[in-house]
Amino acid sequence: MKKGRIIIDENRCKGCMICIGTCRVKEIRASSKINKTGYNIVEFCNEGRCNACTLCGIVCPDAAIEVIEIIETETK
Repeated sequence: MKKGRIIIDENRCKGCMICIGTCRVKEIRASSKINKTGYNIVEFCNEGRCNACTLCGIVCPDAAIEVIEIIETETK
């Protein structure tokens, strides 16, 4: 199973919240932070459910989300 995490560029996020509704595993939420342009932004929950599907990055109109796939290696 793929794992992932996202990085949100807080200065590009305009708080449209489209990514929250798109995330099937509910790993993005509204933040109490306000960026330098005055928008309430979103944040990555990082609870281990992200599967690097990239839907949040695809729907972000401001290209503020980078999805990173985590490669897990098996140890024997």
